Amino acid sequence: MTRRGFLRGLLGVTLAGFLLALWSFWVTPAWRLRIVRWRILRDDWTGPPLRIVALSDFHVGEPYVGPDRIRRIVARANVLDPDLVVLLGDYAAGHRYITRPVRIAEIAPILASLQAPQGVFAILGNHDWWDDKTAQRQGGGPNLYAVALEAAGIPVLSNSSVQRDGFWLAGLEDQQALLRGRQGIVGLDDLPGTLAQVPEDAPLILLAHEPDIFPNVPDRVALTLSGHTHGGQVRLFGWSPVVPSRFGNRYAWGHVREKGRDLVVSGGIGCSIAPVRFGVPPEITVVELSGPRTASAPSRPPPRPAPRTDIPSPTGTR
Repeated sequence: MTRRGFLRGLLGVTLAGFLLALWSFWVTPAWRLRIVRWRILRDDWTGPPLRIVALSDFHVGEPYVGPDRIRRIVARANVLDPDLVVLLGDYAAGHRYITRPVRIAEIAPILASLQAPQGVFAILGNHDWWDDKTAQRQGGGPNLYAVALEAAGIPVLSNSSVQRDGFWLAGLEDQQALLRGRQGIVGLDDLPGTLAQVPEDAPLILLAHEPDIFPNVPDRVALTLSGHTHGGQVRLFGWSPVVPSRFGNRYAWGHVREKGRDLVVSGGIGCSIAPVRFGVPPEITVVELSGPRTASAPSRPPPRPAPRTDIPSPTGTR
């Protein structure tokens, strides 16, 4: 190889590396947004057919996820014509690489513009607890993120449940809420106590920020919705090298069915630790849940075309 050929090759590798870094550290986390759809048919679902829009892991903070981007996400979610909207936790920034902090008091009124006939409900994530130093010292709430969301009119489910039109929705408190030094991380979740609030034979959906609770979720829960993992943030050929879960890739992203139970893990919006995403862009997760009595019914009209608010990206339909 000549010296000139070597320099050309080195320049090509350098340019490719720069473009890859630009795509992974800026374009994807700051601009891309896809709609990921999952259709779940359950023989035991006796509730109404539901189109659920799940938004998770905002990790707000400029320049990646600021108020303007939240407004675009909310507008796009509303156009999807959901029956129910759920917010799966981690509104707090998850990394230090931000140019301006964005407070939950600024974001909550924007999220309050989400619209769904069955309501908009939220749970908290680990970063929402870790960011509230007063709650950490007290060993529990009130949590500043929950207070802001409730003040904006968004109910926060904390080991509590609510009856909707034809089904129940339960929200688990975070499983990694409290940082206790040598004692490790302590959760505030109470799965048995939460499910005890719901009639045994009622159609039930569970919200749990971390998916690691799923092996303990009983058969009576038709669907568990989680976030937390961000799909690993870097995902290659369906595999993520790093997943914040003791189960590794088992619950990293997407629809998981185990022993007749269904879990959907959203890839979320923002980033944690570092502002990088590759192979798993930010997403709005749509879950269409139905039972045998409704599966053969005429399908709902497709949602109205979403406004073009982000760099175009392929729709992740599953």
